Amino acid sequence: MIQNIKETDYFLDMDEALAEEATARYALIPVAYDGTSTFVKGADQGPTAIIAASDSLELYDLVYECEACQAGIYTDQPIFDFSSPETMVNSVYQRVQHFMNQQKRIGLLGGEHSISIGAIKAFSEKYNNLSVLQIDAHADLRDEYHHSPYNHACVMRRAQEYAHVVQVGIRNVCSEEKQYIIPDNIFYAHQIAGKENGWQQRACQRLTENVYVTIDLDGFDPAFVPATGTPLPGGLAWYEVIRLLEVVFKNKNIVGFDVVELCPQPDNKISDVLAATLVYKLITLWEKFQP
Repeated sequence: MIQNIKETDYFLDMDEALAEEATARYALIPVAYDGTSTFVKGADQGPTAIIAASDSLELYDLVYECEACQAGIYTDQPIFDFSSPETMVNSVYQRVQHFMNQQKRIGLLGGEHSISIGAIKAFSEKYNNLSVLQIDAHADLRDEYHHSPYNHACVMRRAQEYAHVVQVGIRNVCSEEKQYIIPDNIFYAHQIAGKENGWQQRACQRLTENVYVTIDLDGFDPAFVPATGTPLPGGLAWYEVIRLLEVVFKNKNIVGFDVVELCPQPDNKISDVLAATLVYKLITLWEKFQP
């Protein structure tokens, strides 16, 4: 059973005035969708868990000396759509367009990875030469999976139809996907994890000017995020990801982001807190380097 996000629930334990839609600079869209996942179910509970865990965070960022929430963060009512993957993608597309028309900076809270498709489509219509930075364990480049082109395993194949895709942390690929891999644009986990060889800068250089960031939490090693739908060993560490994001936010125009594939575990809140911290860190980097 999905726990509905109440009308008064919003991201972070901050002054309610900072969460008003009319004045907030940032808009977060929870998408409680888990319709195509194939292993561990529960990503539809991810948005609720991220918002709940965000209450534990301090508002001031010690590293960047910034309290980004002062810019205002509005938490939208969640999208609950179970009719079909296609309908969900269109619902996300329309909601992103709604906030783009309000000149908001937009982030999505997943939900499984297929929620990214509608957002990427919407941003591609506004921004020429769009790039997608994908942090993930899986390539997600199948053209179709389980009779749907909008399955979570197809999200980056669909993204390639709208944008230039750079993939980071990948460590699981099927033979079908190899034909869609662009070698210069993929940074396999075994080549970068734990290594200081300038890979963050190289990944940034492969991006175009306008960048959408999509982070599947299984891009992290399961030691950091055990609560995800398809955990795989050999992933990235927290500071490796943050260094990459800092380089990108300093050098590119960020247009939006999502954090997906949290499958909360009732007795272990570590993953929830990391996901909430990551969402706020993305907002902080955006506010710090692109005020």
